[in-house]
Amino acid sequence: MSVILATAGYDHKIRFWEAPSGICSRTIRHPDSQVNRLEITPDKQFLAAAGNPMIRLYEINNAASHQPVLTLEGHAGSVTSLGFQRDGRYLYSGSEDGTVKLWDLRSPNPSRSFDAKSAVNSVALHPNQAEIISADQGGTVKVWNLTSSKCVNDITPDPKAHSIQAVEVSEDGRTVVAANAHAEVFVWTCLAAPELVESSGCGYSAATLVPITKFRAHPSGTYLLKAKISPDCRTLVTTSSDRTARLWDTTTWDLTSTLAQH
Repeated sequence: MSVILATAGYDHKIRFWEAPSGICSRTIRHPDSQVNRLEITPDKQFLAAAGNPMIRLYEINNAASHQPVLTLEGHAGSVTSLGFQRDGRYLYSGSEDGTVKLWDLRSPNPSRSFDAKSAVNSVALHPNQAEIISADQGGTVKVWNLTSSKCVNDITPDPKAHSIQAVEVSEDGRTVVAANAHAEVFVWTCLAAPELVESSGCGYSAATLVPITKFRAHPSGTYLLKAKISPDCRTLVTTSSDRTARLWDTTTWDLTSTLAQH
């Protein structure tokens, strides 16, 4: 399967789609709760579904299988965000219980837990593979060092501390973007960390973040849903309750396109 398209939501179902035809090829029941987030392993073998409060992993290429191959238990609230380490060795997650957790996929229990002290909306693994960045409803962006298991950076970009809905790191590790519920986007650059190049191939660290710019991505009164940087690091896309997706040039941070078909 070259293209994997999967959707899920509050109907307690995970659906797999044939991208070219738009035909639903498989449906899996997720009876425990709604599904807040889906993420595919780097090898495209498994799909992780973030629920309330468990995370379940399903086989992608076995259409006859409707049961999870692994259930991760440890969060006490709805799981809002998750992702996989580059080699698929571990999974990281954030939850409304105010924690960020690290999971060795050989075990159903978390291997590490970090206390964000506020409900976590979004988590991202820095390409240096040594730092997890979280964004929370308390309006803070935190950087967690996986070697020391400590918070090495704690930023409140907005004095009003509006909830941070999304945090994202560019593939080259140089740029961190956070966006709050009021559609304000904050951008930082990461300082060089040449000591990390040998272990990860990425020579930047989010332990120190230097502000670049901030701007309003959508009209006042609208609610930002998501922000994502393209794999080539050239474009930021933001989505909002105004029913648009907007594309931003990451060199100038100017608006380049507005997609308004929803």
